[in-house]
Parts: sequence; structure tokens; C-alpha cells
Amino acid sequence: MTPDVRPDPPSAPADAQAWSRIAREVIGTAYPWVPGHTVTGPDDAHLVPEVLHPAFHGSLDWHSCVHMQWSLLTLLSRYGDALGKEEARAVRGLLGERLRPEQVAVEVDYLRERPGFERPYGWAWAAQLCAALAEAGEDDAEVAGWAAATGPLAEIVGDLVLGWLPRQPYPVRHGKHQNDAFALWLLLDAFERLGRDGVVEACWGRSLDWFGDDRGAPTGWEPGGTDFLSPALTEAGLMTRVLPQDRVRPWLEAFLPGLGLAGDHDPHRHLLEVPVVLDPTDGQYAHLLGLALSRAWQLRELTPHLDEVRAERLRAAAVEQEAAVLREITEGDFMATHWLVSFALLAHGGLA
Repeated sequence: MTPDVRPDPPSAPADAQAWSRIAREVIGTAYPWVPGHTVTGPDDAHLVPEVLHPAFHGSLDWHSCVHMQWSLLTLLSRYGDALGKEEARAVRGLLGERLRPEQVAVEVDYLRERPGFERPYGWAWAAQLCAALAEAGEDDAEVAGWAAATGPLAEIVGDLVLGWLPRQPYPVRHGKHQNDAFALWLLLDAFERLGRDGVVEACWGRSLDWFGDDRGAPTGWEPGGTDFLSPALTEAGLMTRVLPQDRVRPWLEAFLPGLGLAGDHDPHRHLLEVPVVLDPTDGQYAHLLGLALSRAWQLRELTPHLDEVRAERLRAAAVEQEAAVLREITEGDFMATHWLVSFALLAHGGLA
């Protein structure tokens, strides 16, 4: 499981200020909007972004708005000097406007009334936002106010997780939003930091139940045409956090045998290659840009569990995948810019 003492974050990304600016821009972009709202009757069809979701509207959809606010907070709390005073003030202004207690209360009520909404991807990002606020608020009175406002959000998400996991017998393994390994990874990390042991134990137990005996990942089927996660690498990354450290290497070698070996000796070498993106303006095909960034993050997470020669191949591949999409993070189409900063931060050690 994740160690109690978290390492110092890496140095600031070179594009930290530009990432912050684009995150603010997309959060402030009301349309296009994908509300994901199930209409229950004729009185439930008047959809206005800032009314339905006063804290988390903009950035195309609820989960993207949540994790782009996590991105802004991460940039502010970890790399504030790199943002500059003016940009840092703008970030504080936006977060202060969105994370008001009365606005977060609307979001909490919505989740309580619609317990399947954003399960589990949006929940995982909401938990990450709450955990990051709680930590940053220890040294910042203004952020502490936002953390207090989102305390009920953390509580409802934890309750929803506890209600979800016992009812789902099989994991979702594909490379998109419902990937359970990704959600469990973020949820475990967040609720460990928030000190909610019951949720941690539930996530830890389900991770072992679903993935602990897996062998021979069928990576030849990857990537899917609209994936932004590698099912195999995501699962492997989760298990490095869940398994006792002396069991990680044997599990990884059984699950991804030969990962990082030279040439044809690595049957998973295509996971180290940059995904082909033919149309980054299409919302589904733009997912493949995020796939490069999530692979970069996860390859780096696996390096401590391989010998140095193999680990170096994974590190080199991570650099290549990251570099291939850097321009799209801030200069790409809205279908890319509305979410990629968060995955760039994961690749940069955002959960470290």
C-alpha cells in the first residue's frame, strides 16, 4: 500500500504557467457541454450548466471540470512560484468562486440523489481534489476554507464507493472512463490521505479480489481505438500500490513477462510506442493523446520494480510519449485541451 510519507514533488513543469492558463480557460468555457444528466421527467429537463452544477461546470463535462480544478490546485500548491503572482491570483480567484460551500452542497445533493452519476471515474477525481485541498489547506488559510467546503463531497464519495464495490462482481477493464483499476488507484491514494480507513480497506480488498491472480495480460489487443488508458499498465500500476513490495516483482513478471526487454524479446513493446493520432479534433480520437500521457505516468511507476536496463527503456519511452503530445496540451483543439493538463501532471508525478 502507499507509504505514509509522501516524497517531495518533482520540480515544476516547464509549461506550468501555460498549463494553468489553459486550465482556467477551459473551465470558463460553458459550451460545448456534456452533462451526463439522466432526465427523469418533464420537470427535469431544464439544463443550465451553472444551475445544474454550480461548482463543476465548464471543461465539457463534470469529471473534466473536477480534475482540471485538481490540476489548478496542484499547480498552485506545488509550483506556485512557477506560475507567477498574477497567474496564482487568477487561480485563487477561480477556485474561490467555484468552491463555495453553498455551491459544493448542490453537487453533494446531486450525487446523493443520483448515486450512479460519474461512477467511478468522476468519483475518483473528486476524491483526489478533496485530498489535495485538505493537504494544501494545512499551510494556506484560503485553501483550508475550500477544503472545509468540500469535506461533505469527500464524505459522499466515500459512502458511494462503499455502496458500489460489494455490488459489482467483475471489474471493468477497458481503456476508458469506467476502468476500475484507474479509479481504485486514485481512490486508494486519496482516501489514504483523507484518513478514511474503511474506504481504503474496501478498495484494497477489491483490488486484490479482481486483479491479484491475473497472469499474462493480453496486451496484443491494445490500444483500443479510443482508449486513454492502457488496461494492462493501469492494472500493473495499481498493483504496485496494493501488493506487499516483495510480491510486486513476481506479480509484474507474471502479468507482463518480458516488459522492457530489448527488441522482439519484449512482447509488450508496442506499449512503449507513441500512439497514432489521426484526428485530434475528434473527442474520441483525442483520447489517444491522453493515452500517451497515461502510459508515460504508468511506465515511470513501474521502473522501480524492474532491473535497471529494462527500467531505462521504460523511462526513455515515457519521455518520448510525453514529448509527442506536449503541444496539444495548450495549443490543441478544445477536445484535447479541456482535459490533458491533468494527465500531463500525472505523467509529471502528480500523485507522488
